[in-house]
Amino acid sequence: MAQHLFARSGTPSATAPETDALPLRNAPHNIEAEQALLGAILVNNEAHDRVSGFLTAEHFFDPVHASIYEVTAKLIGAGKQATPITLRTFFENAEPVADGLTVPQYLGRLAANATTIINAADYGRTIYDLAIRRQLIVVGEDMVNAAYDSPVDFPPKEQIEEAESRLFALAETGKFGQGFLSFNAALTHAIEMASNAYQREGGLSGIATGLRDLDSKMGGLQSSDLIILAGRPSMGKTALATNIAFQVAKAFKSEKQSDGTEKVLDGAVVGFFSLEMSAEQLATRILSEQSEIPSEKIRRGLINETEFKRLVQVSQDMASIPLYIDQTGGISIAQLAARARKLKRQKGLGLLVVDYLQLLTGSSRRASEGRVQEVSEITTGLKALAKELAVPIIALSQLSRQVETREDKRPQLSDLRESGSIEQDADVVMFVFREEYYVERLKPSEGTPEFQEWMARMQLVSGKAEVIIGKQRHGPVGSVQLQFDSNVTRFCDLARDQYMPERLE
Repeated sequence: MAQHLFARSGTPSATAPETDALPLRNAPHNIEAEQALLGAILVNNEAHDRVSGFLTAEHFFDPVHASIYEVTAKLIGAGKQATPITLRTFFENAEPVADGLTVPQYLGRLAANATTIINAADYGRTIYDLAIRRQLIVVGEDMVNAAYDSPVDFPPKEQIEEAESRLFALAETGKFGQGFLSFNAALTHAIEMASNAYQREGGLSGIATGLRDLDSKMGGLQSSDLIILAGRPSMGKTALATNIAFQVAKAFKSEKQSDGTEKVLDGAVVGFFSLEMSAEQLATRILSEQSEIPSEKIRRGLINETEFKRLVQVSQDMASIPLYIDQTGGISIAQLAARARKLKRQKGLGLLVVDYLQLLTGSSRRASEGRVQEVSEITTGLKALAKELAVPIIALSQLSRQVETREDKRPQLSDLRESGSIEQDADVVMFVFREEYYVERLKPSEGTPEFQEWMARMQLVSGKAEVIIGKQRHGPVGSVQLQFDSNVTRFCDLARDQYMPERLE
């Protein structure tokens, strides 16, 4: 529309007196775009369908326009026609808009000056973008005011976290929730996944863990999956998660597309939330695994010159690997989500690891309702984050002590702490189990007949581990046998001749 229908609020009505102060700046807005969109909707209600997925009444700068859009949306949603005549009764007692023009008269003028609905989506996007800019101004003003006031109970660290959270929430607004997909589009995505699996070495549809038999059972780590990796203390769940994270990051390859975007060919950028161990401890573990030097020797400096040179060489090789560690302890699920989104936007996150789930906190409201409700909020939040970022999330979890009271120490789904929500929200539940750990503690006195039997059993289980898949939405359950070197905390594929016979249930 070339010009205003008439003067509207939001523009200066009189020339301000000349002062030394900076000129007054109006908040970003476009009255003409708002009028054009509303006029198009009043003439043809189909125009509303083109903007209803992202535009709400709050996005309009003019309060009258916001009211008109809100009432119009409600009428259309109820299956009724929204025209100047049907809207009239809702605005008969409203304040005149300008120059004595009533809102019902204004509605008629909007419809009379309406253009084609072809540009409705463009008008809607203009209104939406300007609304986001206004919200950015509000966030900035709040940051400045909080920094000036500097309240005692709101230290700078919390101010930064709140501002960061608000900015990223604003950045993600309207990005997700695309509505219905046609079945044809869903089929296209399924064929693309099958094509990627066919072309990829090993025939995997997901990200390879670097463990052949585990990949074979799971088809790799699938996008948007929440994978729970559980085990009792000393079973090696952190070691397994670290091994997988490193192998995935090490395999990362990408290429630049013609449109400037990066296409991941293999592996992934990995984010690791280490809530229990420090980044240095985690790095020492990986360094130990790759250099094949026990971490205890590295920490205590009990290495010779050859081993030191090997450490230096391995560390140089590992320096460029896209593995990012956040060692902040006791963070909330909301903080974790904000930091994961930031890493996704800045580096292109492809896999997230959380060590471990029980060290996360939920909202204070859920915490007051009990730990089960809080864990439920955490697992639901992790699953929603996996879908939102379209990445697999591996979350480690503790098991209850009831495992230790059974003769067969192999874990089950019922052993998960607060198992209801964890089992329900997870796409895959895996347990790490090392029978060697329990057999070792049954060592009888040497020279006895029992000692010989113990030695034979120990020989059978030494250096072996099991990953028990107790739940998998898109694949079989069962056991995968691995080799485990406790000196360097490394899991690897078990040689075929070392496989133990399958257990009979």
